[in-house]
Amino acid sequence: MIARRPLRHSARLHPRAGSPTLYDSAEVTAAMDIVFIEDLRIDAVIGIYDWERRVRQTLAFDIEMAFDNTVPAATDDIALTLNYKDVSKRLIDYVGASSFGLVETLAERCAAIIREEFGVAWVRLKLSKPGAVRGAKSVGVRIERGARPQ
Repeated sequence: MIARRPLRHSARLHPRAGSPTLYDSAEVTAAMDIVFIEDLRIDAVIGIYDWERRVRQTLAFDIEMAFDNTVPAATDDIALTLNYKDVSKRLIDYVGASSFGLVETLAERCAAIIREEFGVAWVRLKLSKPGAVRGAKSVGVRIERGARPQ
């Protein structure tokens, strides 16, 4: 757990913010938050069997991304956020146009897009293939990539 100094009564400037914040400078630099996208549904061609190559199947994504939200919270500026709508749209476009045999491959590619294009240091991605196995609600993979900030 992060040791926090008591906040002073006067507001301080965050190094990347243009306006005063309610955050102590030691608290701001140690912040790590999670931006998440839950149950993002995308239709794609996925699978190794012949019948799977002829149909589109619905995939479900649960994504957690490490991001310091103190600056956007202090400035109320969406341009400073990790915009989950932009991440979602990028994945919808990519996954919808893809045609992989393995969910493992698709999960790796999606994690790489999130890390490289959106500057995310750590991502946890769960890719589910609902109804793929009789008797199971869903099957798939959960991967973590990058170093999770403490």
